[in-house]
Amino acid sequence: MLELAILGFLYDAPLHGYELRKRITALTGHVRPIAESTLYPAIKRLETAGLLERATEPGAVAAPRHVLTLTEEGRRDLRRRLAEPVQRDITDENRWFTVLAFLRHLDDAKAQTTVLRRRLAFLEEPASFFYDGDRPLSAEEFDDPFRRGILTIARATSRAELGWLRETIASLED
Repeated sequence: MLELAILGFLYDAPLHGYELRKRITALTGHVRPIAESTLYPAIKRLETAGLLERATEPGAVAAPRHVLTLTEEGRRDLRRRLAEPVQRDITDENRWFTVLAFLRHLDDAKAQTTVLRRRLAFLEEPASFFYDGDRPLSAEEFDDPFRRGILTIARATSRAELGWLRETIASLED
């Protein structure tokens, strides 16, 4: 997820590490804050793999800044990751939002639709946070207002996303 976010933000424009960290935190930070000790090794891995380049520019006030730019290989890698997301990127809501944030970088509507259809299929499967054996339990089956609340909120969110997915898929197929 972190590497996908790095590649996605750099696809739009070159950024220095601090600005990149701010943008990633805005996208995912409320759930998974991005520490420098996590971000900079990921940047180094992508740089070593030839997916991004680092250039030093003079700092506005103090030390020089390292500006990161996506290479053409990095652009291809991002598009590949978006076209073929791993299953966890489809099923985990936070990882899904990262994919969704950059899916526009796939310039093929058919490829975008394929990814959206995978998420749609996942959401259409009966599921719950709570089960009786293998049977998913619904909100109506709980006296506990907090568990009922979790399931009620999840149902509303899923319905909204299902509606958006169906509408977007239809518009991409037109």
